[in-house]
Amino acid sequence: MALDGITIRAIAFELRKKLLGGKIDKINQPEKDEVLLAVRNDGQNHRLLISANSANPRVYLVDNYKKENPLKAPMFLMLLRKHLGGGRILSIEQKDFDRNILIDIEAYDELRRLRTKTLSIEIMGRHSNIILIDKETKQIIDSIKRVPLSISSVRAVLPNTEFTFPPGQDKLNPLEAISADEFVATLKSKSQPVFKAIYSGFQGISPVSARQICYMANLNDSHGTYDLGAVQYEILKEKFDSFFKAVSENLFSPCLVYDKRNNPTDFSAIMLTLYDEEFKVYARESISNAAEDFYYSKDLSERILQKTHGLRKSLQIKLDRVKSKMQKQVDELNQARNLDEYSKIGQLLTANIYQLQKGMESVDVYDYMEPGSPLINIPLNPNLTPSENIQEYYKKYTKAKSRIKELTDQLQQTREEHDYLENVFVSISNIDSIEGIEEIKHEMAKEGYYSQGSLKKQKDTLKSQPLEFRAADGTRILVGKNNTQNDRLTFKISSPEDVWLHAKNIPGSHVIVKASFDDISTQTLYEAGMLAAYYSKSRASSKVPIDYAPRKNVKKPNGAKPGMVVYDDYGTIYVTPEEDKLPSQITNR
Repeated sequence: MALDGITIRAIAFELRKKLLGGKIDKINQPEKDEVLLAVRNDGQNHRLLISANSANPRVYLVDNYKKENPLKAPMFLMLLRKHLGGGRILSIEQKDFDRNILIDIEAYDELRRLRTKTLSIEIMGRHSNIILIDKETKQIIDSIKRVPLSISSVRAVLPNTEFTFPPGQDKLNPLEAISADEFVATLKSKSQPVFKAIYSGFQGISPVSARQICYMANLNDSHGTYDLGAVQYEILKEKFDSFFKAVSENLFSPCLVYDKRNNPTDFSAIMLTLYDEEFKVYARESISNAAEDFYYSKDLSERILQKTHGLRKSLQIKLDRVKSKMQKQVDELNQARNLDEYSKIGQLLTANIYQLQKGMESVDVYDYMEPGSPLINIPLNPNLTPSENIQEYYKKYTKAKSRIKELTDQLQQTREEHDYLENVFVSISNIDSIEGIEEIKHEMAKEGYYSQGSLKKQKDTLKSQPLEFRAADGTRILVGKNNTQNDRLTFKISSPEDVWLHAKNIPGSHVIVKASFDDISTQTLYEAGMLAAYYSKSRASSKVPIDYAPRKNVKKPNGAKPGMVVYDDYGTIYVTPEEDKLPSQITNR
């Protein structure tokens, strides 16, 4: 569910209960579009997260928020501290039934006069913003996102300009009295499915809320507005009224929805009963608690994508160079493999040495090594004697032979480098924490692929843990998320008797099954193989070959790059990774 008017109302109600009259102790800005207010009220500490992130704008109280603050405080943060630091929260209101919360804060200015400022929190997708306003003059002091008229001709958001609210939508407010005729007319004016007509015609309603109302009325939400009869409209109006009566009285029942993979997929301020057995719906103690758990992974994924963009780009450039280098080595090796031709010419010249004389530029001889002994022409150096010309061809043979060995070794090193970089790409797709990004950067820096100067100091305590899953029979399965972790998982965390798996000749994660080779069930082995395929470059492929062996059969060659191993005495199974059939993941955050 989006943060619609219903959820914003629930959040504003919760904030009033916990923050009203509270003192702002601390203000931080961990992200360029995110503010964190620490509020002390009634002997308790609260933290209010306000984010104007275009992908995941939100506002709620947080318990498990852990982000480092930038070394240099942003300008907007300094402004908030100047105007709101030590201030008291006077009021928290939702603007109409919109996605807009207004917080009035009273604080002393630089002349020690009490002044009231308003913090306007606008949750509106890419137009989301956090705006600081002078309550008395209605002038904008500043905003976390400045919006000039060149970007928006409808509404500028700039310092020292008059504050205006975002333009309203031509929709009815469901918290106000709506007659049955007006209700039906509004829906019928939208020739579309009923649930779409509900959120298109009434303010503050998301598609999920609209579907829930239809479900309560025992209606198929795909029915068109003209498919319903008078009785169905009567029931729908009754359920609509009861739904919003609870909302208007602030009777909320926060919940969080999980899918089969135990990932949060939806949340609401009203209990959602429309989901079938494919999903699990759990009640939560507060709307902030539900929102925090829902947005944790969603926001983390967005932040990881942003923070790894430059890393991916740099890695792709390096990988392209390695691929080009590898192709050149292959071409040169193929040319050098013509060495047998030099040996043959040396032998033919030796057999025909009686025809050779110094000063000759070439000689025609019969090639007795080919069927029919064709006559061929062999170039000679006129400045060399016959023996010297023969020796010259043998020297070319010897040189080419040495070059082949040299190129073969170089090509092997280049292929190992290519495989390593491909593995790093897979590792980036497996990142599930900001610490995971730092781990990969430190790993790449050690291998000479990343600048040491731009790295944060790494602490051993910040090392991320492998992913953990539980097979159908309860067996633990561990999956490495990057090359360094793969090494740690395989050679330090696992025991020699555990079962080790990896996608065959494909960049991917190491997988460890905490069971002996003799005791592991066929089903558990297959489930572990699914994970090895899913966390590899072949995630979207079918019939992926997965090698498995006792962990004691896996070795790390001296000088091998992180994550690179060799193994013997193994078996191979073929699996098709399907996300909804993967083992259950054990999550700890």
